[in-house]
Amino acid sequence: MKEIIAIIRPSMINKTKEVLDVLGHPALTALSVFGRGKQKSILNEVKTVIDNQELQKQPGQMDYIPKRLLFIVVPDEDVSLIVEAIMKVNSTGNIGDGKIFVCPIEDSIRVRNKDRGLKSIV
Repeated sequence: MKEIIAIIRPSMINKTKEVLDVLGHPALTALSVFGRGKQKSILNEVKTVIDNQELQKQPGQMDYIPKRLLFIVVPDEDVSLIVEAIMKVNSTGNIGDGKIFVCPIEDSIRVRNKDRGLKSIV
C-alpha cells in the first residue's frame, strides 16, 4: 500500500474528487491548509478574505497561500493511475498547481471490524 499526499488549489478539489470517484477511489481525507513554496501570491484567485495579518506579507499579497491537502491510501498497483489522474486534473501549467508525494504504508486497520492491510481500504 501507498499513501498519496497531494497539495492542490482549493478551486480544484471538486474536480479531483469526481475523477477519483470515477476511478473507484472515493476514499480520501481533505484538509484546508495554508502553505508556501515558490509561488508568492495568487491575486484574483482566492475568493476568501484573509483577516489574519500574520498570513499577509504585504497588502494584496499573502505569505501563506490557501491550498487543499489530500491523503489517499491505495494498493501499490493503483498508485500510477491515481497520481496521473491528479496531475491531469490539476495541471494548468502555471506556478502553484501543487505537489504530490508518495509514501509507503506498512499496515492499515479498519477500526470497526479489525480488517487489516488491503482489506481495510477496499
